[in-house]
Amino acid sequence: MRSFPLLLALAACGTTSSDDPAETTGPTGVTTDTSVTTDTGLPDASIVQELIAGDRAPDEVVPAVAWSDGWPYFDGTTTWFVHWTSDGSWALAGDVNEWSPEPMIQGDGFWYLGVDGELPAGSGYKFVRNDSDWIADPWARAYDYDVYGEISWAVPPTDAPHLERWPALEGQGLASRDVVVYVPAGDGPFDVLYAHDGQNLFDPAAIWGGWRLGETLPATPDTMVVGLFNTSDRMSEYTHVDDFVLGYEFLGHGDAYAALVHEDLRPHIESVYPTSGHDGLMGSSLGGLISLHIAQTYPGEYDFVASLSGTLGWGRFTYDNPVMQELWTAAPVDDIVVYVDSGGSTGPDGLCQDLDGDGFTEDDPDGSDNYCETRQFADALADHGYVWDETLFHWHEPDAPHQENAWADRVDLPLQVFAGAR
Repeated sequence: MRSFPLLLALAACGTTSSDDPAETTGPTGVTTDTSVTTDTGLPDASIVQELIAGDRAPDEVVPAVAWSDGWPYFDGTTTWFVHWTSDGSWALAGDVNEWSPEPMIQGDGFWYLGVDGELPAGSGYKFVRNDSDWIADPWARAYDYDVYGEISWAVPPTDAPHLERWPALEGQGLASRDVVVYVPAGDGPFDVLYAHDGQNLFDPAAIWGGWRLGETLPATPDTMVVGLFNTSDRMSEYTHVDDFVLGYEFLGHGDAYAALVHEDLRPHIESVYPTSGHDGLMGSSLGGLISLHIAQTYPGEYDFVASLSGTLGWGRFTYDNPVMQELWTAAPVDDIVVYVDSGGSTGPDGLCQDLDGDGFTEDDPDGSDNYCETRQFADALADHGYVWDETLFHWHEPDAPHQENAWADRVDLPLQVFAGAR
């Protein structure tokens, strides 16, 4: 078994679990059409004033500002807080008023409040409904998590990392989804990892506790993570070919999703943030599969790709379509570092079996957490020119389950490889 000795001491163990393709599927959270962001032809200050005056609707203004300067909006003299809802009676509480709720003004389908001046870095706030329910601003550009849950930043801190949101990304004919960006402290430039199942990466309330990336990323302080939320179409979006599993046929829309990441989102990220040009892809399960697909679809565009417990048998569970191993060995990607891992095992027989004789081990009856497919993929890449511990890394965490807390326990490994590949 090959491993990378510099990272050997950083592994953690877990227990066995079954593969549940739906475990990371969740709502997008926002369904508003983001096309309005380019339709107004006016600066944010103009449309915010028109919103407050009743001359524009919140469904036009709120998403538009969210995709430009962001909420809350500072127009040069006043910081405007806008809550897009007709429900309840709302107040603003935060560092600006010593967290003593201040009533907001009711507009047509929204509530607003203007605060004189630009607020200092590290100013937090929440909206308060009926003097009792405290919630974070769902449209705030900058936010984080504390012991009380999500907290919104009027102005994020400059001496600590924070999260930023870009709501309802659309493109390539796919369903809209939110995007979360982990922004390190400092001025950059930052290395960028594009990751999938974004709602599970930072939120401590995510399934199985999520990936806890906010705890791990400070060890690689130059790494920015861009997390795309999944949608109800995850099984199709994250797969490169059709297959039949769990009693259903799933049509692979991975090409469209790859284009969404590379052609729609990446140019936006590079126009907004100070990026270094060192870029990678990372995901788990089907997210690992689609990461490998994006890297091969756009060869030379990414420096690193990581697949944690990747579903690398996809294509041959029922159908006879090419698996990722066939694609990568037929056309190896140059100038990229590949990291693959899994938990699980071969089962009690100690062997990875190919029962149908097609040359691949996706049908091993005792294998778990995609161990056999991942092991076979790594060995195949080594046979096709990738160099162990230089351009190819494989990790096995024996019997670790197929779930987010297991990936959280070892995500520091691919993060270190990504940073070291710069």
